[in-house]
Amino acid sequence: MCDVISSEFHLLQTMCRFGISLGCGERTVEEVCNEAGVDTATFLAVANYIHTDGNAAAMNLENVSVQCLTDYLERAHNYFLSFQLPAIRRKLLEAINCAENRDVAFLILKFFDEYIGDVRRHMQYENKHVFTYVRSLLGGTRQQGFEIAHFEKSHLGVDKKLQELKNIIIKYYTSPTTPEQLNMVLFDIFECEADLRTHCHLEDDLFVPAVKILELTAEQSAGKDGEEGDGAGTAGQLSERECEIVRCVVRGMANKQIAEQLFISLNTVLTHRKNISRKLNIHSVAGLTIYAIAAGLVSLEEAGIK
Repeated sequence: MCDVISSEFHLLQTMCRFGISLGCGERTVEEVCNEAGVDTATFLAVANYIHTDGNAAAMNLENVSVQCLTDYLERAHNYFLSFQLPAIRRKLLEAINCAENRDVAFLILKFFDEYIGDVRRHMQYENKHVFTYVRSLLGGTRQQGFEIAHFEKSHLGVDKKLQELKNIIIKYYTSPTTPEQLNMVLFDIFECEADLRTHCHLEDDLFVPAVKILELTAEQSAGKDGEEGDGAGTAGQLSERECEIVRCVVRGMANKQIAEQLFISLNTVLTHRKNISRKLNIHSVAGLTIYAIAAGLVSLEEAGIK
């Protein structure tokens, strides 16, 4: 574990959010995770995601514990709201707390407080509604009227106001007495902006696909596949032909190639793809790839992932 942290210091935050303390001695990653009651595969999936800028999401999805990942995300929310953002606010207040530019300083602080309020509302919504829904799924109960697709991409732009504040300070505010302090708080804002962006992307690329698989399992266990006679999509089981279409798409084949491969018309391929997207609520090749690997339809090698 010590070697892993030394080679990627950003994982110090990851350890904190998993509830893993320092003082790991010579113990391995697995030994440290077991001692902390953390699923090793999930810790490694998050660590690899951060280390590869998200490129390892599909490879690690099938090993992720949704329970462990949910706990991690909830702790991350507490880290942002109770530690990181308040710490930046204190530094920002100290850096701009001077007699000159008092009006501008007040507006900058007000802008930052509004941003914290936006982030707090968003994360509290996730804690109260999204994570509660996921834990009910893990307990075998599917809440009616909600699915993870309602949450997907809801946090787009959560870091944009922070980026705007950063640009305002750089372009328009001059600290007459403590430029070092102002530069240091700007550095912290840059770091927080990148941290929040990674957090949101991890939710999109690991958490949401893993929960979609849980929803599929819940639907299949409840025997609800194909109940809706009008064809309005549910996350139901795909037909064998639809599974063949998914395999072809994930292998990189174009619609015309799929039609030729399966001896069907191009219009039929398009219809199947529309039905697949409706059933799974997945509309991208990347999303289908994650689903196909998790569902065992293709291997990593077949999907071109090495």
